[in-house]
Amino acid sequence: MSIRWTYAFADRPADLLGRACAFWTAVTDTRLSEFRGEQDEFVTLLPGGRADACVKAQGVDPGAGGAHLDFAVDDVPDLVQSALRLGAGIAAEHDGWAVLRSPAGQLFCAVPWHGESVRPPVVRGSRLDQVCVDVPPSLYDAEVAFWSALLDGWDSTPGSRPEFHVLKPPPGLPIRILLQRLDEEWPASAHLDLACADIETTRARHEELGAVFVAQGSHWTVMRDPAGGTYCLTGRDPETGGLPRAGS
Repeated sequence: MSIRWTYAFADRPADLLGRACAFWTAVTDTRLSEFRGEQDEFVTLLPGGRADACVKAQGVDPGAGGAHLDFAVDDVPDLVQSALRLGAGIAAEHDGWAVLRSPAGQLFCAVPWHGESVRPPVVRGSRLDQVCVDVPPSLYDAEVAFWSALLDGWDSTPGSRPEFHVLKPPPGLPIRILLQRLDEEWPASAHLDLACADIETTRARHEELGAVFVAQGSHWTVMRDPAGGTYCLTGRDPETGGLPRAGS
C-alpha cells in the first residue's frame, strides 16, 4: 500500500465556509473548484499552471472546526484494512472512499488517487505543507506508533521539541504530519501549518486578509483565520519543510 498523494483539509463551520475560502485562496494563490457534496460542503483550492491541488475545504457543523488529512491511494479498501488492523476505526463509508478515525480519535480519509503528482509552488515566501495533530498525553505513544506503521516508507522521527514527532513523506508528496503531545487530556484535534521564509512578513500579509494573532511560540506563531479556525505560521523552510538548523 503506497500513499500516492496527500490533501490537507480546512474544516470550517458551514455558515463561514465562504469566508474561509476567500482567505485560504488568497494566501495559497488558488481559485475555487465547483462546490460538491449533498450540501455543497466540499471544495478544492486549485493552483495555477501544471500544479495539482493539495488543499481542500469542508463546511462542517457549528463549532471550532479544525483540519484533517486525505490520503489518495490506488486501492482504497487496502488502505482501510491496513488502518483497521493498526487500531483505526471506521467513521463513515461512502461509495469509493471512507472516513476513518485514528486511535486518538483524529479523522482522516482514504480516497482514490486521480494521478496527482505536481506539488504547488511556494507562494510569497510561504507554503501550506503540514497538518498538525494535537494528541492528549495518554494516547500520544499509540498515535505515534499508528501513524508510523500506517505510513510505511515515510520518515518517522522525533521533532525539534520533546512534544513533537514528525512524519515526512517521500519526495514529491505535498503534506507532512506533525504529532504534538498536549499538556492536558483534551480530545484530539488538528490544525494547518505553513512553512514561512519570514514569519513576520507572512503574518502581516495574513492580517491584511483578516487573520488575527493568537499566541507566540519558540519558532511558530498561532493565528486565527476569518472563519475562526486556528493555524500556525512556522519558521520552517518552505522548500524543504525543515527547520534551518534542527532539520525537522
